[in-house]
Amino acid sequence: MTRKLNKKAKEKGVAIIGPATVGGIKPGCFKIGNTGGMLDNILASRLYRPGSVAYVSRSGGMSNELNNIISRTSDGVFEGVAIGGDRYPGTTFLDHVLRFNDHPDVKMLVLLGEVGGTEEYLICDAITSGRITKPLVSWCIGTCGTMFTSEVQFGHAGSSAHSDKETAVAKNKALKAVGAHVPESFDTLSDVIRKVYDDLVKKGQLIPKPDKTPPTVPMDYSWAQELGLIRKPSSFMSSICDERGAELLYAGVPITKIFEDDLGVGGVLGLLWFQRRLPKYACRFIEMCLMITADHGPAVSGAHNTIVAARAGKDLMSSLASGLLTIGDRFGGALDASAKQFSEGCDSGITPMEFVNNNKKSGKLIMGIGHRVKSINNPDKRVVIIKEFALAHFPSNDVLNFALNVEKVTTAKKPNLILNVDGCIAVCLVDLLRHCGSFTREEADEFVSIGALNGLFVLGRSIGFIGKSRRSDMFL
Repeated sequence: MTRKLNKKAKEKGVAIIGPATVGGIKPGCFKIGNTGGMLDNILASRLYRPGSVAYVSRSGGMSNELNNIISRTSDGVFEGVAIGGDRYPGTTFLDHVLRFNDHPDVKMLVLLGEVGGTEEYLICDAITSGRITKPLVSWCIGTCGTMFTSEVQFGHAGSSAHSDKETAVAKNKALKAVGAHVPESFDTLSDVIRKVYDDLVKKGQLIPKPDKTPPTVPMDYSWAQELGLIRKPSSFMSSICDERGAELLYAGVPITKIFEDDLGVGGVLGLLWFQRRLPKYACRFIEMCLMITADHGPAVSGAHNTIVAARAGKDLMSSLASGLLTIGDRFGGALDASAKQFSEGCDSGITPMEFVNNNKKSGKLIMGIGHRVKSINNPDKRVVIIKEFALAHFPSNDVLNFALNVEKVTTAKKPNLILNVDGCIAVCLVDLLRHCGSFTREEADEFVSIGALNGLFVLGRSIGFIGKSRRSDMFL
């Protein structure tokens, strides 16, 4: 499978590192995989800026050791790749060494091979033919394999010598014979790298890259926590409300500022629900809505449920929840449905008559239209209050005006098919969100779609429900 993948990659001109690899690193640019270790090791090995030495290794662990060695013996790593210990890796030593050899910023090469395979001999051929022209320091690990009387499989899939030619000792000899700089053992690899690097500097063939002071990097959180240097904060963090400082903040506004500027309940609701500071008229309108929706007598379903639950001995929370759970399209929840229906009609550009006829053909009720008692000749004072305030203070009343024109069509058919209080509040809130200057059009439409308008009814009606639950004896 790996060989098929490699063949396909070469056809498409794609280089694969691995599969079994720790990755690679190009200092000052990026790293892939886990190569380089933790951030403190990256800083210690100066992998935050490019040097002049490029290396390729099979082993991922040994590539990290090369990062350390090269940083201490030269001006640092230009690029480093661990091709992995597979028998058939995605790319080979030769692929990367030739790429490094052709790069003008790479001045010397380091190859860390190992026992098993014959890839290193292709490097020998490239040196002999003159294809590799830059100084190459090389070592093949696993020289101890010759001390065993039988074939030994080391950690990698490919690190097993199936002939004398594949032993680390034989490959080190071959590399040295063609002119590679090969140390006597791994212990002296750093000395050889330093010597080759210093010779290039003396000859003027390599100008050391200037070092850079890395930015201060905070310690990794999990590591610092493991060392006992920090602890996880015990408080929850929220952009809506923050109590951790000197004073309470609502959406970033100090509580003292809220009282100094007399934001009121409407202003606080704007901060906590919308994370916006709303204009004065908007805050006042919200407070008007809360007052108007606070109660509507004991006969409506929510109030009835609250009273029954309280008379049954339930506590305040249970009684309130019993009433609130009745809120929906048939009771109170018409705000959201009405807002969506009227705003869609207004935005579509159709006439109020077409709007009414389209809903009739679809068998849909027009939410926010109709009242059991009130009519065009006996108007609901709540609607009058809301409507007059909106027309006097809002920058624009597009949706409200559309709804009022729809009301003219419906009341011509039947006098009680008026724009009721739910519908009036809903369309006014759409106009408020769209035109008060605190929201984009997309944000305004999103608040309608997520049910924020019904939240206003729930908050207001809770005032009346609480009163009824505490005085349920009045409704016997």
